[in-house]
Amino acid sequence: MDILIAGDFCPKDRVATILGSSQQKEILKDIAPIVKQCDLSIVNLECPLFDIDAKPIIKQGPNLKGNPIACDLLHDCGFNLVTLANNHILDYGEEGIKQTLLTLDKAKLNYIGVGTNLQKASHIHYFEKNNQKIAIINCCEHEFSIASDETAGANPLNPVNQWYAINEAKNKADYILVIVHGGHEHYSLPSPRMQATYRFFIDAGADAVINHHQHCYSGYEIYKERPIFYGLGNFCFDWEGKRDSGWNYGYMVELHIDKKIDFTIYPYEQCNHTPNVKLLQADKEKRIKDDIQQLNTIIASPTLLKKEHETWMAKDERNWLISLSPITNRYIQVLMRRKYLPIRMSKQKVIALLNKIACESHNDKLQYILKEQIR
Repeated sequence: MDILIAGDFCPKDRVATILGSSQQKEILKDIAPIVKQCDLSIVNLECPLFDIDAKPIIKQGPNLKGNPIACDLLHDCGFNLVTLANNHILDYGEEGIKQTLLTLDKAKLNYIGVGTNLQKASHIHYFEKNNQKIAIINCCEHEFSIASDETAGANPLNPVNQWYAINEAKNKADYILVIVHGGHEHYSLPSPRMQATYRFFIDAGADAVINHHQHCYSGYEIYKERPIFYGLGNFCFDWEGKRDSGWNYGYMVELHIDKKIDFTIYPYEQCNHTPNVKLLQADKEKRIKDDIQQLNTIIASPTLLKKEHETWMAKDERNWLISLSPITNRYIQVLMRRKYLPIRMSKQKVIALLNKIACESHNDKLQYILKEQIR
């Protein structure tokens, strides 16, 4: 059995303008033969798809949406399963999710990772062919898209719940694939926490773990003879102002399942100077693969991985402290950002804030109180 997994698909900007036109087939034309040759091809749908009025939710960051015609693009390319557990799927509320699921059903595209409540959002997708059955589990880190017991949304990353799902799948499937949406945006390495969590999924019984979300590709490792991919990058995600950067490069993973799991990666350039996804020529492909191997070297060393992560986190420390400051005047914030003014937070306040964030019980209460403020 061959299974293909691709990263984030969001049909916006130039891609959106050619959906439904004679140019639509050019968007994914180059990679379609690879997608169609696989038994199961999976892509992450990074936004709701609808053409009715729907109100955006209150959140941090952009509210994304797309035209339902995009489903035809995915279907014609050969994709037959979309993952929906991501940080944008609830951008237009429950109505946006409802319309998206209706659109996917109409296009005959299977989906996983979202539901009208948490129980339905956490369902496991099973695919069977040639007397082999694979279970797919899909979840995402907590942002503004998470389902609850009573409300629609995405299946949250929760290692305890994923452990139960993996153990359930063991009794029904021959192989288990966990697909996670999470990580630090624009950072090409996993955090030590991500590595520990994804390795735990392998320890629990998963046969492969694949991650996306960061808008840039990461490396991978073989842990206990099973692959963990830490970031595929954008798949087809046009964004005005994002050109000639890590945003425009990624890779698809094809898992070859036959008693053990082998894989092939397909690096590509996406929505850079043209609104499409193009496989890289030999020289560019080699550069990307060499870069991935350098990332793999860091991933293989806990010391290097921790050092790189701490260096990256420290780069934006001042902006984060400003966001936590009670001062909201933007002119004063500019002066603090440029270091003309100090960031006023007492040590005691920092200690109190750290306690509320780091302690699980305090964090539960903090989240509840803050959510109540935006209802």
